[in-house]
Amino acid sequence: MQAGTLFPIPYPLRYNDLMKKCLLIGHPLGHSVSPAMHNAGYNLLNLDFKYSLLDIHPKKLKMEIGKLKMENIAGFNVTIPHKENIMSYLDEITKLAERIGAVNTVKNESGKLIGYNTDGPGFIDSLREDAGIDPENKKVVLLGAGGAGRAIGLSLCDAKIKSLIVFDPDTEKLEDLTSYLKDLFDIEIKKSEDLKKDIDQADLLVNASPVGMHPKTKNCPLPKDIKLHSNIVVYDIVYNPEETALLKRAKEAGAKGVSGLGMLVRQGALTFSIFTGQPAPYHIMYDTAKSALKL
Repeated sequence: MQAGTLFPIPYPLRYNDLMKKCLLIGHPLGHSVSPAMHNAGYNLLNLDFKYSLLDIHPKKLKMEIGKLKMENIAGFNVTIPHKENIMSYLDEITKLAERIGAVNTVKNESGKLIGYNTDGPGFIDSLREDAGIDPENKKVVLLGAGGAGRAIGLSLCDAKIKSLIVFDPDTEKLEDLTSYLKDLFDIEIKKSEDLKKDIDQADLLVNASPVGMHPKTKNCPLPKDIKLHSNIVVYDIVYNPEETALLKRAKEAGAKGVSGLGMLVRQGALTFSIFTGQPAPYHIMYDTAKSALKL
């Protein structure tokens, strides 16, 4: 499924006090395309929902989540650095989110907070549709063992990849993720000991870290001495900027590079349906998100 032609929203967003509120929480949030993307979908379907941002410092997470339970909140998305810590403050967690060990979507059902994870499914959908690659039987190198890395790593293993090699400078997170996945899956899963060699032998390289994200756009998760081969597919979950330093290196190597915008919108579309109970209008959400990146 490909995104359609870019076009503006043909009418202003309609807000009122009776609207169900949806949020993105994190710290720091900075510029996010999520409000524009979700609000475009709500307006297209004439739904009384409003999506906005709420910056929550980690030290205030428990207190603020308590407040949200009491408000007219339909739900909220969760981003860095709360995806793992928020699980302690929820009433229920889906089996998938529990397996992943991270939550990126919370639905409020009359004060009962239910945690979901749409990162993994959104990534696999984007990998197949946007990158045009089926992960089954592929050799994968994963950069990043945090919340997004856990979701993506587990989802890749569920999709029956051949092997998974993980790299992260945080040795504690690296050990935790690789050990966890080894207990769940009977495939080759290990920590990277020679990243250059691992990438040379890989079919797919996934950056699941925030390295290269705006405003530090010159940063790259790969050391400068590592060169990419032309047959590898490089998927960078960072979507702002749309062409990251890693994707520029993929282009220079003649390799296929894919932006994380597709994952953002596809996981957002899953979230949209969780909050509203309606199928998400993917095309308008994608077009609006892409346009918002240029603002």
